[in-house]
Amino acid sequence: MSTQPITSSRFHITLPTRTVFAVPDGAGVGIECRSGTVWLTLDRDPRDIVLEAGERFDGTEHRRILVSALTSSCITVSDAQPAAMPLSQPARAWSPWRLRPHGLSPA
Repeated sequence: MSTQPITSSRFHITLPTRTVFAVPDGAGVGIECRSGTVWLTLDRDPRDIVLEAGERFDGTEHRRILVSALTSSCITVSDAQPAAMPLSQPARAWSPWRLRPHGLSPA
């Protein structure tokens, strides 16, 4: 019996101003702001989390995380696992990662 070493996944994303990146399941996911400023919103969590360059957030619960670019930003996402695919949508139309421009208001 062979064992596979556990490897962590890690990728970088450049977010233009007012772009939102969704992490479907934030449990165990790290988000590091490499440049710019991002605003994190977690489902069913009243906190507003703002990260500036060099700051990091580590998700501990199974909640969606929305990463909104307040300025042009670059983030590193680590240990992300795609969420289970919803049964109601065909596989070819579904993507666990979503990147959409939005008009944002911190108020």
